Amino acid sequence: MQKTILFVFLASISLNLFSKVDPANYNFELKSLDVFFPGKESKDAGVGKEISTESGSTQLRFEVKQKRYVFPVLTQVKDGKFIDFMARLPQYFSHDLFHQALINKFGKQDSYFNKDGTAVYQWKNKDGLRHIYAGACTITCFPIYYAVYPEGSETKDPKPMLIRFLKLEAKE
Repeated sequence: MQKTILFVFLASISLNLFSKVDPANYNFELKSLDVFFPGKESKDAGVGKEISTESGSTQLRFEVKQKRYVFPVLTQVKDGKFIDFMARLPQYFSHDLFHQALINKFGKQDSYFNKDGTAVYQWKNKDGLRHIYAGACTITCFPIYYAVYPEGSETKDPKPMLIRFLKLEAKE
């Protein structure tokens, strides 16, 4: 009797060991960011919180909310349309899954830079847009941000959100 109970107990534990466990962002799709792409109507994204207004554009902060995550998306809007966006991705997202999703959508990145465990990937001129994704690795790898802006807008006003943040960081 005791051997039977022990066998059933061990069998039930071993069956659970083979259960499928999905990563925390298994259900995240890049489509949820499509609404923020340059040229899209800002009214379609809902209501964002105004950060500032300058250079003829308004900077807005939106939150992408799904079952398992909430993260900010910083955008610029001019004449009711998005100019660019920068999403600060949750650190519990899987870098490998997010990067692969970008590769599946845009192909292999055009450039890659890695310094001290932080990598920056760029896809240039994909339908006139530049896509920049950054991730870092410590014990595990995780995403930092994903930004999209029109090619050539780095030197024009208003500058893309990502360029503004990088310049602020460089001044300090």
